Amino acid sequence: MRRLAPRSRRTDRPGPILTQVSAEGDHERVTPAARTSLRPRLSARRFRGGAAPGPDPTEALETGVAVAAGLREPAGSAAATEALRRLAGLCGAEAAGLVRPGLPDSWWGPGRADGVALAGRARGRRLTEAGRTALPVGDGPVLVLAGGVGSAAARRTAAFVADALERARLTDGEAEAEAARLRALRAQISPHFVYNALTTIASFVRSDPARARDLLETFAEFIRHSLAARGDYVPLAGEFRSVEAYLTLARAVLGERLRVQVRVAPEVLPVPVPVLALQPLVENAVQHGVERSPDGGLVQVSGEAEGDVCVITVDDDGPGMSPEHARAVLAGTAEGAGLALVNVDRRLRAVYGPDHGLVIETAPGAGTRIVLRIPRFQPGVVI
Repeated sequence: MRRLAPRSRRTDRPGPILTQVSAEGDHERVTPAARTSLRPRLSARRFRGGAAPGPDPTEALETGVAVAAGLREPAGSAAATEALRRLAGLCGAEAAGLVRPGLPDSWWGPGRADGVALAGRARGRRLTEAGRTALPVGDGPVLVLAGGVGSAAARRTAAFVADALERARLTDGEAEAEAARLRALRAQISPHFVYNALTTIASFVRSDPARARDLLETFAEFIRHSLAARGDYVPLAGEFRSVEAYLTLARAVLGERLRVQVRVAPEVLPVPVPVLALQPLVENAVQHGVERSPDGGLVQVSGEAEGDVCVITVDDDGPGMSPEHARAVLAGTAEGAGLALVNVDRRLRAVYGPDHGLVIETAPGAGTRIVLRIPRFQPGVVI
């Protein structure tokens, strides 16, 4: 990788005015005053009156976290049963359970059958019958407490713990969604590219064994990063190494039709970024910007710091596209377009917020630029 040299924007392209397109809307439009968050909103529960919300708010919160952790274990396991015992003790209940519709439930104490029946009648709303209270946890399982929860303080404590469980459940859901998006990206590595790369390597085995060996090592590095990288985040340096490996293989396949410039500022190399945040964008530029042009084209990749933000751009001088098509690409509805850009955009927005998705600058005949603006320091984003 070369050190970043001063770069000026393309000035030799006449004609079309570039339009910035992102999932949040076009650049020319007025930004809506209210934006819809990707995260589900939690139900608000207010403690009314002057009574204290249970024995000890700190203990209730800690118990809620412990219950959430214990109930991640298989239903009926010792960890799940112990978590429910602690919850019942906190609320002064004789029994406690977490009932999952259509799945095995976890229970501690007597009255299991009656508790499960009450959970089935709750149907998404709080329900109290015969000293038993059912508290739905979002739209998922139902928390049931039996006996000794008639006081307002105990009910408030149970509601407080149910909120803690709901937050834990939503966090788990976000993590599962992120893992699914990453699996989808890894599954979208082009079989056509892999076949062409291996065929090209094979063609050098006899005529140029040294080059064949180098390309095979490059291919192994590309596959290792794309399919076997551990963790959710890697240093930006790792993403650029993967990009360089991909471009080396692509140049072996396309020859002089593919011209490449990669520039990165040293200060952004340690910045943690989601795995496979960059390589799919470069592959998109090669496939749609270079391979579709009879004379090939130029792909430029750069990374630089702007204050507390790392700005990454991927340029190609291919045919470009209309703003309407760019919007359809980010929405995943463009005919013939892959889902890689959609997955990268959604992963970035989920990690950094709705203002940090992909931005596409393009126009027919003017090439395409994809811009990522990633905070250099983001809570929770660590390697």
